[in-house]
Order: sequence, then structure tokens, then C-alpha cells
Amino acid sequence: MSLELHTQPTKEHSVIDLDVSKVDLLLDVDEKPPVVQGLLLSFQHVFAMFGATILVPLILGMPVSVALFASGVGTLIYQVATQFKVPVYLGSSFAYITAMATAIEAMKGQVSAAQTGILFVGLIYVIIAAVVKVVGTKWIDTLLPPIVIGPMIVVIGLGLANSAVTNAGFVAYGDWRNMLVAIVTFLIAAFINTNGKGFIKIIPFLFAIIGGYILSMVLGLVDFKPVMDAAWIELPGFILPFKTNVFDSYNLYFGPEMIAILPIAVVTVAEHIGDHTVLSQICGRPFLKNPGLNRTLIGDGVATAFSAMIGGPANTTYGENTGVIGMTRIASVSVIRNAALIAIAFSFLGKFTALISTIPSAVLGGMSILLYGVIASNGLKVLIERQVDFGQVRNLIIASSMLVLGLGGAVLDLGVMTLSGTALSAIVGILLNLILPKGK
Repeated sequence: MSLELHTQPTKEHSVIDLDVSKVDLLLDVDEKPPVVQGLLLSFQHVFAMFGATILVPLILGMPVSVALFASGVGTLIYQVATQFKVPVYLGSSFAYITAMATAIEAMKGQVSAAQTGILFVGLIYVIIAAVVKVVGTKWIDTLLPPIVIGPMIVVIGLGLANSAVTNAGFVAYGDWRNMLVAIVTFLIAAFINTNGKGFIKIIPFLFAIIGGYILSMVLGLVDFKPVMDAAWIELPGFILPFKTNVFDSYNLYFGPEMIAILPIAVVTVAEHIGDHTVLSQICGRPFLKNPGLNRTLIGDGVATAFSAMIGGPANTTYGENTGVIGMTRIASVSVIRNAALIAIAFSFLGKFTALISTIPSAVLGGMSILLYGVIASNGLKVLIERQVDFGQVRNLIIASSMLVLGLGGAVLDLGVMTLSGTALSAIVGILLNLILPKGK
């Protein structure tokens, strides 16, 4: 792979104290590519996030255009909050799907409880950010040493592996056409990333998507009817918390259906820290210290609250876009910012939105196999570069417990909230690290 992080190993060193001069980026966070190249790089990020961003509203019965608009504006809000120092793209969060769907069903199709809950989730983020501002981030080094961070990053990456494999069609009795499209998409991205020259080398996923899409058309996997039916220009279907003559509205609701959504914020805050740690590892910048966890939480929280106020789902940092940064070594914030502007524009362009939504899941699956693998590989880099000693039994116990619980489908139902995946893995790792005695 083209991703090479040359950080100097430092035993027992904090994983978020990284030497930026040792990271092999083609474009750093504050650098800008030429205009045309920048647009192509931005489109690559749009394609990377598009499938998951529109899937959440489709599952919940929400307007896709609103989710796109919310992701674009939310990303810009995040960039302002973090002083344009972190190349993060925000998209629709899957963590709240079950709780939101339950609330909508309980309210007989009304979104009042779900949207109010997501609005207050955003406010919870802001409150936690204020606490972090007061107490600082030194606790991160204590709670999240390399032995916890490394496996957590692996779980974040491989926890998405099942969706990538399913989308790629590698399932029992799967359609051979989907498998072929996924394989071709994967190979195009891998070949360009390893053998491409010049600018072509840094847009492997754009070429992979185009190649996979063309093959999908040849194999009859693309349905253009949604494109034909869509209008050229249309307003997103906003749902606002006040009445207007143009858009639908909902009333703020503070019943038990809404309250049941709030505890999930604890889970997504843990995922927020994990995602930013992955990005810190890739970019060689301690984002949790500069601009700071308080700023990243504020950006994420305000973006989520904004999305709730226009009828959209909760926002979250996207592993797909982090994977693109890892593979291309382009960490430019301007590229992410332009991707957000493109998403906003697409939310008003019905036919373009419909066209991108016709990209078969097999294309996205083939691409995701590579992206999610890159994320997981960075977890291994943390363990290797920080010289985590697996000769110590405590380290074996912590890592093995996190990996098995995080990837094995373990679920801890606490009644008011459910822990699984990254959140459960992180909590187990943190507790074991604090409880188990350290060897000499």
C-alpha cells in the first residue's frame, strides 16, 4: 500500500503524541491542491460517503436530500468549530437507527420524539465538550494508552468488514455479477494505488468507482428509472421544529421515546474519540489535543443538532473518508470542505442525486474492502510503532478481550442502552487497563 507512516517507535509513549515530521503525506492538513485536482479529490470523498449517508435516511423513511444537506452543512460547521485543522467528513450515523426507528414506530410514524432526541444528543456533546475544556485531555493518555487504542482501531475497521463483504456480494448464493463487479472495483483501486503515477495515483477510488459502474451497466445491474423520474432541481424535504408554509414540521417532544435515545450519546462519544485517534495516527497530528477534543465534540454536536432541526439523522465521523485519506495520503482540509459544498449542491439537484444513488452496492463493497482494511491496519501500526510488549500477559488479555468482544458480535443490553462493537470493546479495554496490574 502507498500509506507509509514512519513514526519513531517510543515505548510507553502516548499514542496521540505524534511527530508530524515523520508522516509521509502528499498534502498536509493546511495545504491545498490545484483547483481541478482538488475537485476530483473532493468528488472521491463524496462518492466514498454517499452510500452510507443515504442508506440511513432510506432505512428510517427520511428524505435523502435532507441527509445530504445536513452532512454537507454539518461538515462545514465541524470545520469552523475545529478551526479548519481536522480533515473530517460528517455523515449519517448508524448508531441511532434502532432507537430512532423505535421512537418513530411508537409515535405512529411521527418524527417528533426521534428528532427531539437527536437534537438533545447534539446538546449532550456540547456539554461534554465544556467538561473536557475544564478538565483537559490528560485523562486520555491514562484511559487510552496504545494497548487500548490499537485494538480499538482494529475493531473500528474490521467491525465494518461484514457490511463491505455483504455489499460486495460474497455471501451464500450471491449473484456472481455482484462478486465480479466488487473484484474489479477492488483491483482497479489496488492497482492504481500501487502502480499509478502522478495525480492518477491519488484518485484510485474515483477510477475504481467509474470502472465498477461501467461494468455494472454492462451486466445489467444499474436501474436508471430513478434518474428519469427525478426533477433537475428540487428543494430538500426539510422537516422543521416550527410551522411554515413551505416545509413539513414537527413538535418538540420530551416523552420516554425521546429520552431512550439520549444514552446512546455515551456510545457515540467513545466512537468519536476512537475515530479521531485513527485520523491522528494517519495524519501524524494529535487532533485530540490540537485543536482539542472539546472543539471536535462541539463541531460534531452542533452539526448533529442542526441536522435534527431540519429533519435529518444524527451526524458522525466517517471511516470511509478516513480510509480515503489513509490510502491517498491527501489530508487537505480544503478537499473535505469542497466535498461538503458538493454534497450541499447535490441535495438540490434531483437527477444528480438519483444518478449517484444508482451506484450498485457491489461497487461500494469492493471499495470498502480496501478502505476498512486500511483503518484496521493502522491499529496494528499503533501496536508495532509504540512497541507494545505482548510478552506481558495483561497486554494479551486486554487486546484479546477487546478484539473478541468487538468483532464477535457481543451485545450488552443495559435496558436504557445497548453496548456493542466499538463502544463495548473500548469500555472493556479501558476497564481492564485500569484494573489489571502492570508488569515490571
